[in-house]
Amino acid sequence: MKEITLRVPDHKVEFVMQLIEQLGLDVSDQPDIPEEHKEIVRKRIQKSIKNPDRLLNWEEVKDSFKLE
Repeated sequence: MKEITLRVPDHKVEFVMQLIEQLGLDVSDQPDIPEEHKEIVRKRIQKSIKNPDRLLNWEEVKDSFKLE
């Protein structure tokens, strides 16, 4: 089976989704996350569990970000 990624303009998404449904094709909202990326996250979680003091409190740091 082939897998295809489409870039669809916002105004055509509904049409494309109806077409896909009519053709009986599978649609996946879930991105494929490589196992090596998952492992990085698992290691970071374990590191944080072992040393929670290394984490910053979101309420204390969120205002320091400059959003453009």
